[in-house]
Amino acid sequence: MNEPIVIILMGSKSDLAHCQKIADTCKEFELETVMRISSAHKTAAKLLEILAEYEADPRPKIYITVAGRSNALSGMVDASTSGPVIACPPPSISFGGADIYSSLRMPSGVAPLVILEPQNAALAAAKIFGISNPKVQAGVVAYQENYRKRISDADLDLGN
Repeated sequence: MNEPIVIILMGSKSDLAHCQKIADTCKEFELETVMRISSAHKTAAKLLEILAEYEADPRPKIYITVAGRSNALSGMVDASTSGPVIACPPPSISFGGADIYSSLRMPSGVAPLVILEPQNAALAAAKIFGISNPKVQAGVVAYQENYRKRISDADLDLGN
């Protein structure tokens, strides 16, 4: 069976901890992940090779891109692939957080989704896969139920 895969692309190794949170949450949905490092600015040819490799893979795939500052990575991945791309830029205090706009404002014809929390990026990927994969959909339902239960339990802890 063509099991889905999440390709996590980071612009530099400094993004690894952020990417690991994505990968860890993907594992909760039993989604295979692979992490790669490539820069749209510094290693563009290598990035295109990586994308060609995964585009040739017949499995359902979602790309999650992690790059800050000038987020060319998400735009280049989206423009070079046919599947969903989720931009999940790392938190930044540089520029007062204004560098997030490079993820939000893409040119026409380039449409990565933007999700700031790494766990939510993984959840979004699982929801997309869940449209056509009942096993992944069941994992999403269980994940959401767990969150609802935690809130109900916290309310009970308050004596309600």
